[in-house]
Amino acid sequence: MTKNQRKKSSLLTASQRVIARRYYEFLKGKRYSDQTIRVYGTMLVEFLLFYKSDYLLGISNRTVQEFNEQVIVRKGLSVSYQRQFVGAFKLFCELCNLDQIDREALERPTIRKKLPVVLSNAEILRLLRCTRNIKHRTMLAMIYSTGMRAGELLNLKLADVDFDRKQIHIKQAKGWKDRYVVLSDRFLLLFNNYLGTYEPKLFVFEGLKGGKYSARSLANFLQRSVEIAQIKKHVTPHTLRHTYATHLLENGIDLRYIQELLGHSKPETTMIYTHVTRKDLSRIKSPLDIILDNKIENPIPPSQLPFYTGDVD
Repeated sequence: MTKNQRKKSSLLTASQRVIARRYYEFLKGKRYSDQTIRVYGTMLVEFLLFYKSDYLLGISNRTVQEFNEQVIVRKGLSVSYQRQFVGAFKLFCELCNLDQIDREALERPTIRKKLPVVLSNAEILRLLRCTRNIKHRTMLAMIYSTGMRAGELLNLKLADVDFDRKQIHIKQAKGWKDRYVVLSDRFLLLFNNYLGTYEPKLFVFEGLKGGKYSARSLANFLQRSVEIAQIKKHVTPHTLRHTYATHLLENGIDLRYIQELLGHSKPETTMIYTHVTRKDLSRIKSPLDIILDNKIENPIPPSQLPFYTGDVD
């Protein structure tokens, strides 16, 4: 629990704190990930602070609607947050037997589907060159060369790396699934250099005082490198994962293998990369080009071309 989470929890009544603790244990019993437990637990605390009363039977569908209007919307929280809250609240109803709640009426708002941001080959090279610190460069190169999620990178232990087979065993990732990803020969040169320089003890990437490297530090140094590389796109660690998948697809790797490497449960999730790949789009010829190319067979006077700007001496 973060400092801010502890501060908010301290504002709960004694009865509400008991409920919050039961909720944490309930989620653990259902084998939710630590990240999900933190997120859902924080959402429940926010809701209980809003509701104020210890009388749970007084909670109604209208209460949830008011929380959405007065907290989620007013604070400008995302649609994703709202969708997650619905999931968190339904579990709360299950725990506390809130039968007065019509759970079917708790609808998740539709997310606007956006195509992922993808970096070009040149931008990837600029980003890595502009990341001077060897640990930082190794972390970015590992995400791009393996397609790992940021959380998977930070949780990675030395024991999970098989140098002989050039593989990394990612354990109990999203959806509680294990998978293997491949280590690039070029990346191994950088990786071995990093290991010899920093000599991590347990986790592949450790903080100054040992233990796991923090997600905030990863995001912060990535943003510095993006600025130095003069990349104008909005780049996060997950952008490197999107870029990995898109570049694999552009290089002719079958979508089924990409799905397995990314650890996606459904092929539909991986299909989004077919919308951003340049390989097939670059083969499509614009109707405008076709019309203008036809002038070779049927010459058109220059003055009749749509982009004619006058004779230049």
